[in-house]
Amino acid sequence: MTEPSEESTGKAILPLFPLQTVLLPGTHLPLHIFEPRYRQLIADLVGEVVPDREFGVIALRSAMIREVSGPEHVHEVGCSTVLREAKRLPDGRFDVVTTARRRFRLLEIDRVSAPYLIASVEWVPDDRVASVHGDTVARLADVAKAAHRRYCESAWNADDWTTPPEDGDIAALAYRLTADCLLPLEDRQRLLEETNPLRRLRIACRLLTREAGFLSTLGAVPMPPGELGEFTRPSNLN
Repeated sequence: MTEPSEESTGKAILPLFPLQTVLLPGTHLPLHIFEPRYRQLIADLVGEVVPDREFGVIALRSAMIREVSGPEHVHEVGCSTVLREAKRLPDGRFDVVTTARRRFRLLEIDRVSAPYLIASVEWVPDDRVASVHGDTVARLADVAKAAHRRYCESAWNADDWTTPPEDGDIAALAYRLTADCLLPLEDRQRLLEETNPLRRLRIACRLLTREAGFLSTLGAVPMPPGELGEFTRPSNLN
């Protein structure tokens, strides 16, 4: 049985950035910004016109969508992210780094109040898991970490990955374990939408085990996570 946690709830207004990727809480997102409306968004974030430098990232439902005109074009649940670094280039473009913060459910999209999209959202807290023995949680965490290790040993060289730090935050563990794993968008969206921390960790364990099996069978490995930023950027509407 679960009940709402003490994590902040309620509604908010956020600038909205649709992407062809799913942002998970606690992860970092580098972006190259060149379209005028999103340059204005970054300028407003840097100038703190937008409170707390926080905006929303939400995944497109299809790579074929070129313009978001309503909620039906994007997934219902997204993740806010906070601007950490912004480098303005001579031609007005920006290279930025953000850190994902908290999940939200999209309620409405405003396309007229600003050059960029504005969203009305409600925050999505985790459920508090009641009556679960500490040993059960610890065993599940160990199984998930072992699945993460098998994936990384199949995917990367030893110097290209590290074991997530031991901080006891079971709610964030699934996000940390899957942060540098190349999961399909639908799988990442499933992790984002799951509000039961233990169920989310079980899902992450199954996904990592599946992906490690694929890598072993195919005999191929993806590009190391440290090099991904040099060659790819999350696809967006820029």
